[in-house]
Amino acid sequence: MASERSAGYSKLPSAPGRDLHYYPDGVTITGIELSPGMLAIAVQRAASLGRDVDLREGDAEDLPFDDAAFDTVVCALSLCTIPRPVAAVSEMRRVLRPGGRLLLLDHIASTWPPLYAAQWLVEQITIRTAGEHFTRRQLPLVEAAGFQIVETERLKAGTVERIHAVKPI
Repeated sequence: MASERSAGYSKLPSAPGRDLHYYPDGVTITGIELSPGMLAIAVQRAASLGRDVDLREGDAEDLPFDDAAFDTVVCALSLCTIPRPVAAVSEMRRVLRPGGRLLLLDHIASTWPPLYAAQWLVEQITIRTAGEHFTRRQLPLVEAAGFQIVETERLKAGTVERIHAVKPI
């Protein structure tokens, strides 16, 4: 069986590479990180897990990969901090092969009005200090990029969304 080639982006403060142990054996993992310091942490974490991964410095808005290079793109808790999420989703689509999967997990605006109001207030500080958005909604961006939505799920009082989408053949 041929190994699946996956690209991953994960932006967890002080925790780059924390999701590497979730990938199954036999999957070729390629990941990018914008920060050289965080990339070094991810490389060290991969080594401690004994995972052979290709981790590179890179920008999700301008991916350093060929068109249709990956079977799956995983983006976990990153679009909430990427300045131009439309460009990043477009790049994810570009590097996916036709029929390839996009697996996305991110913070979004809560469906519960009091929690949404709190998110909005906190976001007034976090956007300026860390570029962190809590009220963005990623699903419309994925749909607008031309992906076919397979499944979505909202969790944590509607503040987290998982999206499974496919690039049309």
